[in-house]
Amino acid sequence: MKTINLGLVLLLISSITISAQHRGNYNEITSDISRQNILSSGNAKIYNPAVQQQINQTLYPSNVLTVDVKALQNASATTYTAIFNLSQMGPSAEKTNQLMKERIDSIKYRLNAKGITQKNIAIDVISFIPIYEVEVTKKLFSKTYTEVPKGFELQQNIYIQFTKTNQFESILEACAQSEVYNLVKVDYYIDNIQEVYKNLQDELLKLIDEKKNYYQALGFDMATYDVAIADDKYCYFPKDFYQSYQAYNSVSVEALDKNKGITTAKKQTSYYYQPLTYENYDVVINPSILEPVVQIGMNIKLVFTPKPKEKKETPKVETKIDHKYYVISPNGTIDVKELNTKK
Repeated sequence: MKTINLGLVLLLISSITISAQHRGNYNEITSDISRQNILSSGNAKIYNPAVQQQINQTLYPSNVLTVDVKALQNASATTYTAIFNLSQMGPSAEKTNQLMKERIDSIKYRLNAKGITQKNIAIDVISFIPIYEVEVTKKLFSKTYTEVPKGFELQQNIYIQFTKTNQFESILEACAQSEVYNLVKVDYYIDNIQEVYKNLQDELLKLIDEKKNYYQALGFDMATYDVAIADDKYCYFPKDFYQSYQAYNSVSVEALDKNKGITTAKKQTSYYYQPLTYENYDVVINPSILEPVVQIGMNIKLVFTPKPKEKKETPKVETKIDHKYYVISPNGTIDVKELNTKK
């Protein structure tokens, strides 16, 4: 009976392992659907309802033309800056500062051997404060508690600039050998970001011309349209796109050997780099990446609306008044003569 139960348990573990091979450790909402259901038809579930909705959406014709183009460029950083935090305690201010200096000098010496010189390293003092302890003084009928300084704590950040990602391993090793383990962050910098934006603009202009030519081929005269524009640009760094997950398989195999049943193991939290995906972009420059990159994007949207038709003006009717003037003789005779003013 025990053998049958153990076989069922092993079969369950094997099923979990096979599923994990299909999807990896990254757990998506749709990852529990097997590849067989994805590739086959018939009774298989819809793999991605959003995709099906996009394919089967109803189109509504309009005489308003829209050109909406998006471009993305994956750019490798020109330089990197790693920031480490150091904390040092000592019995006196002088001793504390000396111990900190020895650790930093040790890091500089090891990095210099790896090609990272003094000009690529900077120090930022964060705090330098005394450490207090409570001293109890016993008297005949009472006790007093007094804070007295027992030492000092010095905190500094060390900035290390490098240009190649494979140098980071040497930086970690040099810091660890000097008992520095607190990595704050790694910043990415691009020297020629304006060139990247200019490159994206050129690519978008090509796409806009192609789209306008497409509308012209369909019979639309673009000269008879008014245009409105909106544009946007952005720049994202790798730190913005790290996500976490926990391992899918959490069964302890050790429990099976001891015949104590299945126990739940602690799931380790892991992190991975998930950059912007490309399905919403018309053009992607440097799409294939091997390491985290800086992602720079630009969007341009043009809306063409038909110009209002010019109304024909109604001919104006001019009314001309012909004035006549008369002169009466001064002698009193009633001899009315018309005064001719047209000479």
